[in-house]
Amino acid sequence: MKKRSRRYLSSSEGISESKDYDLQEALEGISKQSQVKFDESVELSVSLGVDPKQSSQSVRGTVKLPHGSGKDVKVLVFTETPDEALKLGADHAGLEDLISKIKDGWTDFDVALSTTTAMKSVRSIARVLGPRGLMPTPKAGTVTDNLEEGIKDVKSGRVEFKMDKTGALAVLIGKRSFSVEQLLENANSAITAVTSSKPDGFKGRFVKSAHISSTMNPSYRLNSSIFN
Repeated sequence: MKKRSRRYLSSSEGISESKDYDLQEALEGISKQSQVKFDESVELSVSLGVDPKQSSQSVRGTVKLPHGSGKDVKVLVFTETPDEALKLGADHAGLEDLISKIKDGWTDFDVALSTTTAMKSVRSIARVLGPRGLMPTPKAGTVTDNLEEGIKDVKSGRVEFKMDKTGALAVLIGKRSFSVEQLLENANSAITAVTSSKPDGFKGRFVKSAHISSTMNPSYRLNSSIFN
């Protein structure tokens, strides 16, 4: 059994294991939990009722958070015109040079964008980027020829979410330093995005359970009716 710290156990005292919390009550609870020395991320975790083995039931999407994610996002752009991308705010830009670095193990970036034509070359490193969740895809809005809009959206708080092989997904909704109201608006946007990502023709209960927590503290189980 994993041993928990005194701080973690203290934060757990105010959480009832038999209760499903509404979103605002859970966020107010998080705001009162013990704090650590860094600004923790706040994350919405969802267990889905889909079959992760069925490609037709894959769940993936993006959400533009009204108050941003609070994270300083490093953006890499695969493009034949790197100077333009750098002027638009990209942290790294290029094509064959970046592909070569990534093949050698370099992945010092958070989001990768690609132009449509550059994708022909980028596919050669799909096996490197894919498992890390960094492969550009049209569905996630990371393959685009409008680099100005793409870079701006990512830098201003567009967050991607993707179901894992167990049928679970997580969405970053902000930081502990955000107000409850800011986190509430971000969370509601994330919930809408997840709900909208339900596969076409899916029958049954889409969201089985949902929790919300900060990085170093116990989670609150949410009333799954908020996804209806």
